[in-house]
Amino acid sequence: MGAQLRVYRRRIASVSSTKKITRAQELIATARIVKAQQRVAQSTPYARELTRAVSAVASHSNARHPLVGERPQLRRAAVLLVTADRGFAGAYNTAAIKEAEQLIALLRGQGKEIDRYVIGRKGISYFRFRGIELAGSWSGFSDNPQYGDAAMIGDALIDSFEKGGEDGGVDEIHVVSTRFVSMLSQTPVAARFLPLEIEETTEAPAGGVFPLYEFEPSPSEVLDALLPHYVKARLFNALLQSAASEHAARRRAMKSATDNASDLITQLTRAANSARQAEITQEISEIVGGANALADASAGSE
Repeated sequence: MGAQLRVYRRRIASVSSTKKITRAQELIATARIVKAQQRVAQSTPYARELTRAVSAVASHSNARHPLVGERPQLRRAAVLLVTADRGFAGAYNTAAIKEAEQLIALLRGQGKEIDRYVIGRKGISYFRFRGIELAGSWSGFSDNPQYGDAAMIGDALIDSFEKGGEDGGVDEIHVVSTRFVSMLSQTPVAARFLPLEIEETTEAPAGGVFPLYEFEPSPSEVLDALLPHYVKARLFNALLQSAASEHAARRRAMKSATDNASDLITQLTRAANSARQAEITQEISEIVGGANALADASAGSE
């Protein structure tokens, strides 16, 4: 019985150590998510207004630009997947990878070849384990991305897009990231960044009617300057959204793990108390039995 009690105590100590780790991870994620939400809120207006400016230039001019409009043939597409560098984030990485795989299957069904680009060690490990070649990979900044990281990745994607599918580049750029909805909800989303689509509609654009711009020196040169910034700003916003989602998912997963550890400690403590009580009862029974045996022996000798 004593051996069983020692087993329970060792398990309680082990689970208590795990609980300390998960609790620390929960507190760290809680502290970081506030800053991540603030960065998302600060970057979103800039990305939105830059999108409106690009839309206004493309709509109110007849300028031709290689980043605007469909190409005659779409042979190759780039898919950029945003994942985390670390685990302990529940289904965050799995959901993003699943969304990317569905997008890749859809593009292949359209007869397009795929170039995979991945951000985050978890996504990189997923494809390398399966022997899938990556056209580009980056890691080390998933939980705290900077604009320089987005600019570096954006330059690589734009360079490949400008080459075109005929010259070893790509004809489309898709980004799979995770949108931060709330502390309890994060949604993987797929968006096409390039080429830009121009749609004819009679409805007013989101945010109101476009202002009347004067283009100097020309609309095409304005697009040359704006479009790279547009792609990098959208990519940076996607990285920030993914970082906030990662922290929220990790906080939720670690809180669940901490609660489960507390429940398990309670169950093990009850089992240990029962084992201890049984051990005490057995010891008392042995003492009483021994006393009765001595009493019977003494009565027989008399």
